[in-house]
Amino acid sequence: MIKTAVARRYARALFELLDSSNIEATRGTLNGLGQAVKESAPLRHVVASPAFGVEEKIAVLTELGGRLGCPPAGKAFLGQLVKKNRVGFLPEIAEAFSKLVDQSKGTQPITVSSALPLPQDERERITMRLRDTLKRDVDITFQTDAGHLAGLQIHIGSTVVDSTVRGRLRAMQSLLTKE
Repeated sequence: MIKTAVARRYARALFELLDSSNIEATRGTLNGLGQAVKESAPLRHVVASPAFGVEEKIAVLTELGGRLGCPPAGKAFLGQLVKKNRVGFLPEIAEAFSKLVDQSKGTQPITVSSALPLPQDERERITMRLRDTLKRDVDITFQTDAGHLAGLQIHIGSTVVDSTVRGRLRAMQSLLTKE
């Protein structure tokens, strides 16, 4: 709870500092760095260890940010995260920043998961249907998960619409084991 509140505050501050031309570049940089912090144990070690000085940590993050196309304001922001010892919040800050960008653009991020890759015409049909239903632009990420067997699973924010065979079997199991 506290971690997400802090992440939202930092994301909001960065979002308000940037002009509209740098927002997408900063979003990409934060997402890339957030993913790197999650997946790279050596990077987590460098940014968390007291063996490395503040300037070394800032140099590492700004170099990585530069490779990801980070604007100058984003690099200064990364420096502040190091100075305030908030680099561990980077994945959450990236997520909160992405939500702010989507809200400002009026788009809704959605994930659609299916057992097999969907043909392009089916993807377009799903996109149009979701856009009409939600009455806003949608940013859909299509994924595959062979465990679904058949059907679709749609994630819209914290809401999940599950029409997969696996989801229906779980629902039946739940109903049958209640009694």
